[in-house]
Amino acid sequence: MNEYQELTWQGLWKNNPALVQLLGLCPLLAVTATVVNGLGLGIATTLVLIGSNCTVSLVRNWVPKEIRIPIFVMVIAAFVTIVQLLMNAFTFKLYEALGIFIPLIVTNCAIIGRAEAYASKNPVKFAAFDGVMMGVGFTLVLMILGAMRELLGYGTLFSGAELLLGDWATVLKITVFETDSQFLLAILPPGAFLGMGLLIALKNALNDRVEAMVVKPQEGKVVTRARVTGDTAADS
Repeated sequence: MNEYQELTWQGLWKNNPALVQLLGLCPLLAVTATVVNGLGLGIATTLVLIGSNCTVSLVRNWVPKEIRIPIFVMVIAAFVTIVQLLMNAFTFKLYEALGIFIPLIVTNCAIIGRAEAYASKNPVKFAAFDGVMMGVGFTLVLMILGAMRELLGYGTLFSGAELLLGDWATVLKITVFETDSQFLLAILPPGAFLGMGLLIALKNALNDRVEAMVVKPQEGKVVTRARVTGDTAADS
């Protein structure tokens, strides 16, 4: 259970691939104009992470170290192709919206990094759970950044949810405010850089605050030490 807890903590916060490792930033900054785009890409990335981690863990004892990276890339490419075909079949409009960034998951450093750093050295059950947690952490950052940009740029949340969830999801759209002119800075890639910087700064500030709260009580403790002298020893 401790291993699962550690993987959860690492994937969601301490070693988050987007906020800490700063991996996979190209799709993260390019497609997060809306929450739905971020959620769609996050789910696709998570599925590839789980599949590739499990496969790499299964074959880790048979892959020579000299060719492990090309093998990992081939495994990841196979799962990306599967996800790409599924999205093309069932969520075609979202597939068109995400465009080239679906096949680019193959080169996502977060996926290759987890395959090399963790899946290739651990059993399948831990590798699969690591893929889930890293994928969920990455997806959450995508959604939060998408929510920030969509809210500032369009004044809405969950716009286009029907592209991922079907026609019934049109009711999920939330209009926070009406605007005649869109806030282009939030919609365009520079807005993504600014939003990402704010999220990283917020995480670092929270980390510093938590560390300060933990350290201060420890510093306030007064340790009383008993001093043993010759007289004391003689009395005893």
